[in-house]
This record gives sequence, C-alpha cells and structure tokens, in this order.
Amino acid sequence: MKLEFGYGKGVQTVEVPDKNVIDVLVSNPMEHERRGEEAVKYALEHPIGAEKLRDTVKPGQKVVIITSDISRPLPSYDVVPSVLDELYAAGVAKEDITVVFGLGSHRAQTEEEMIHLVGERAYNEVKCVDSDVNDCIHMGETAHGTPVDITRVVAEADFRICLGNVEFHYFAGYSGGAKAIMPGVSTPAAIQVNHSMMVSNDACAGKLEGNPIREDIEEAGRICGIHYIVNAVLDEHKKIVYCVAGDSVKAHRDACAYLDKMYRKDIPEKADIVIVSQGGAPKDANLYQTQKALDNAKHAVKDGGTIIVVGACNEGLGSKKFEEWLTQSETSHDMVVRIGKDFQLGGHKAAAIAMILEYANIDLVSEMEDDFVRSIFLNPQPSAQKAYDDCVAKYGPDAKVIAMPFGGATLPICSK
Repeated sequence: MKLEFGYGKGVQTVEVPDKNVIDVLVSNPMEHERRGEEAVKYALEHPIGAEKLRDTVKPGQKVVIITSDISRPLPSYDVVPSVLDELYAAGVAKEDITVVFGLGSHRAQTEEEMIHLVGERAYNEVKCVDSDVNDCIHMGETAHGTPVDITRVVAEADFRICLGNVEFHYFAGYSGGAKAIMPGVSTPAAIQVNHSMMVSNDACAGKLEGNPIREDIEEAGRICGIHYIVNAVLDEHKKIVYCVAGDSVKAHRDACAYLDKMYRKDIPEKADIVIVSQGGAPKDANLYQTQKALDNAKHAVKDGGTIIVVGACNEGLGSKKFEEWLTQSETSHDMVVRIGKDFQLGGHKAAAIAMILEYANIDLVSEMEDDFVRSIFLNPQPSAQKAYDDCVAKYGPDAKVIAMPFGGATLPICSK
C-alpha cells in the first residue's frame, strides 16, 4: 500500500504492506444540513436545554457576548450578528451590549483585528473590547483551588453569553462551552492553576467526564454564571457546519457529539508505528503547529512504539517560549516536571511533547537540521520511507501501522 502524507507544499510517500496496515484515518463522510449563518440562526431558533435567547434576556440588562480572539478559528462574524438580532428582539438596547474578546494568555488586539473578527456591522453597533487581566473581580474559587478572577466587564454583567467553536482539545477534552470564561476572561494566575493539571492522564482529547481540567473549567463557569452559549463546529476549512445554542453544558455536549461523528476514529488496537502529518502547508510550517497532529497520534501508538511525524517545519519551531523550553531543558522529563509547577503558554506544548516521550519514540521528518532536532529530544529522519524502514528493522516485519494523513483533525480512540 502506498501511503501519502502532505509535507510543506509537497508529499512524502511510504510503501507499507497491506497486511501491516491497521487503518488509514481520515474524517468521516458527513452531510451537513446547514452551514454558516444559517446554522447559527437555526440553533438560536432551536436551543438545547434552554428557552430561546429572546425569551430569556430582559430589557435593561447589561449583556456581554464573550467571543474568541484572533488566535482562535471561530468566525465570529457569522455568529455575533444573529445573537445581536436576538437581543434586539428581546428589547435590549445597543448601549447595554458589550462584545468581549477573551484573550486568555494572549496579546491585546488591534482595532483592525477586532473588526475582522466580528464584522463591521457588529463593531459599529455595539461596544467591543479585549478582556483585561489587570481589571478583574474575584468571584470565588473552584474545588481545585483555581481562583475565579474574571475581567470586570464580564463579572459585572447581568447576562453572559459565551461563544466558541468546539474541537478536540488535547488537555481540556474539547474546546468551547465554559472555556470562554476559563481561560478566556480569566487571569494568568487562574490559568496557571487550571492548566497545570494537564499532566493528569485524564486530561486528554475527547474526554469530558473525569477530566480534571474540563471539570475545573465548568465549575469556574458555574461560579461566574453563564446564561447562554452559542457554539459552532467547523470543518477542515474553518467554516461552520453545525451550531448549538442554549445551556452551557447540555448544548456543549451536543456539539461535542457532532464533532465525534465527524472526526472521532475508533481503532481496534494500537500500532507499533504511527505515521502522522498535519496535511502539509500551511499547517506544518513549524513544530508548534505540527504538535497538534502529534498529540492526536499519541492515542494510536503502543507503549514503546514510534510516532513518525511528517512536517516540513520550514519556519522552525514557531514560538519563542516553546523553543526556550525545548532547548534549555537537560532532559525531556524536566519539562514534564516543570509544567506541573510553572505553566507557561508555549512551554505547555513542549511539555506535551515531553509527555509523549515518556512512553514512545518520536521520529521527525522535517527541514530542520539533524543536530538541532536531536537537541530537542526527537530523532531526525531524511524521509518518511527511511523512518518507516528503520522502524521495521526495530519492531520486525509484522509491525502494525496506523496512518494519519490529516492528524490534526482526526482523533483515534482505542477501547483496549
């Protein structure tokens, strides 16, 4: 069997005997009934676990719409206008509505970025602001000890609407839901406590129940108070193909189930060798982006097995903090220890790679220098075929293989 993996603007091919291939994981074929704004409007007309938004919010209330910042893929311009129409239908004045961009640990945004995110209509009709970690109100503390310190405009609102997109998240289980609150409009100290739990085996993609980070996020949401959510599921082109509205947990779970139908891949067993790619440019421009595919691949590899990561990484590592953690650690295990004490954005992805190295080998096919790749604890390979051949020499001619040509979008799940 000839397997193909996107690599920059080209392709890497690997010849693998058919008998060795457990599966080639691609997204499940789906017929989506509605897309874009149509899906959003349908969700608002058919809320889950709640009344319609127009029947829930009251005139005179101060309303905040918390949405994603420029680093997230949610097309807020397809969501916010329909939410505004619902609020206007309820009699809420434009002057009482504020759109808040949840920055989490990210930088402040430019006016042009804000306009791009919500669209000119929304930007011109209502106030739009970034969350502010320097102006927060303490609203309580979760059972895990996470302070619920929320940016003032959100904390003081009478009605909170959380927007977001639902995708697999490698330690929160799924994005969306109460993540708009934690980490969206929370403080660095709060995010540190919450995200430090990523070292737990239960903090992983596709897991909700028993996931300490997701449970902590939703407890923070309850303490702050989420009155409504509007969450979208996106296709591989980052376009809305499904949308939910209503209760912050019930609606969110519905969106998670839809995402599972699209991208969850049940596998009968784990493999000795997993070959994974982001699908080529621009998704594999650096290792920071390529890490997402690697993290999904970890669910398909046996203990002691090898993940072959095919990613050009022509721009190098892609993050200064990510690079600092990878290059300044004496061992990969040092990063696992560090993240539990000192969560840092960027460093967390380095730690995620280190956590995989605790039980599996990682070969990297990239444009980066071999010595540099070795210095960041990975094994450089000149081609995917050479990497596979070396693995066969190690594991034997009967070594089982799983291929993930679009690893960032597919989540393998093995019940064994």
